[in-house]
Amino acid sequence: MADKGYRFDPVILREYDIRGVVGETLGAADAHAIGRTLGSKVARQGGHFVTVGYDGRLTSPELAAALVEGIVGCGLTAIRIGLGPTPALYFATHMLGADAGIMVTGSHNPPAHNGFKMMLGGKAFWGEDIQRLGAEAAAGDWVEGKGQAIQADIMGAYVARLLTGYRAGKELTVVWDPGNGAAGEVVQAVVRDLPGRHILLNETIDGTFPAHHPDPTVEANLEQLKTAVAEHGADIGVGFDGDGDRIGAIDGLGRVIWGDQILAILAADLLPRYPGAPILADVKASQVLFDEIERLGGKPVMAPTGHSIIKTRMAELGAPLAGEMSGHIFFADGYYGFDDGVYAAVRLLNAVAASGKSAAELRDSLPQIVNTPEIRIDVPEERKFAIVDEARNRLAGVPGISVNDIDGVRVANADGWWLLRASNTQNALVVRCEAADGAALERLKEQVRMQLRESDVEPPEL
Repeated sequence: MADKGYRFDPVILREYDIRGVVGETLGAADAHAIGRTLGSKVARQGGHFVTVGYDGRLTSPELAAALVEGIVGCGLTAIRIGLGPTPALYFATHMLGADAGIMVTGSHNPPAHNGFKMMLGGKAFWGEDIQRLGAEAAAGDWVEGKGQAIQADIMGAYVARLLTGYRAGKELTVVWDPGNGAAGEVVQAVVRDLPGRHILLNETIDGTFPAHHPDPTVEANLEQLKTAVAEHGADIGVGFDGDGDRIGAIDGLGRVIWGDQILAILAADLLPRYPGAPILADVKASQVLFDEIERLGGKPVMAPTGHSIIKTRMAELGAPLAGEMSGHIFFADGYYGFDDGVYAAVRLLNAVAASGKSAAELRDSLPQIVNTPEIRIDVPEERKFAIVDEARNRLAGVPGISVNDIDGVRVANADGWWLLRASNTQNALVVRCEAADGAALERLKEQVRMQLRESDVEPPEL
């Protein structure tokens, strides 16, 4: 216990990762302390190897270097896989049998942000694990040792593994937009060997994200992709977030295929081989998806939002497939059960090609409903969970509704359903409503507004 310990700014210790603004709440000293603290945990468990990767942000190499220094200071071997997407780090950790893995990434956040996604013992490291990491760093009870750092070139093996997801005989015309994010080089390698005609946009990794913000679940960030799909007469367009663990998609008619619709298409391709299997989706997903999984012979399971939660629950249930509205798609069928945007894209292309229908036809084959996008309402951090609790208490015993409270409150009635939950990553509430028609949707929106007003929150335009 030679060191005095290190105190993180508490705002960076998030539910699913450690994340902050470089130069304000996050820096190289934090990276070093994470390496020392998680490294000490690994060493005490008898482990020896920690994989480290980093995304394309300008600050990522410096943070990765400090992280490696901390790991090596515990007497461990840090296996550096270099620049690439977060799923490549997950893959390397599995493939090399490493005891832990740490990815330096700011995910889909603005360029000045950065952070760390972690796994330990083959499982996601999140929630209470992260809070304990903060306490252990402050205590400074670190293992001392002299380890080493080695480089491992795993990207070729990773790309080859991604390509196993395409088995269909039909070739498609596809537009790919990595959004200047960390998946750029991997996508370039994938399309060299993938059947079909492929057009690349923003494939150069650039941490300033010059083309658009690297979040494909926001429709405004898909405009360039829509234009290219139309220009090239493409069957489908796919985009990724900053670290490549989430997917967005556009059909041949230029319409967004939302995360729950992607999951429905994938479920239709997969369930004939897994009759009765559980398939997970988060509470923000459409009722259409849950009904579709049931119609296809699967067992729909509604789960709390959060990629770490989904991964954990998926393993517990032995589910072959899971997904979120946010574009995290998880395959245990033929893959490792973690979220991988590029692998999900390859499997989506395979599902479309194998179906004998276009992506647009598959999208249109789903029941057509009306819904709001995911609406975020800024509220004080200390109030966000309390507001949801207040709504839950007011709704208890109300006739004509059913309330699912696994993550916030998802309220179903004759008109459809609405959701009010606290974001785990922002000081915000999340609202979503879905109904069969516009009039029913307006009635649901009014119910949400009423709940917000009851908790002294001025409702925005829903």
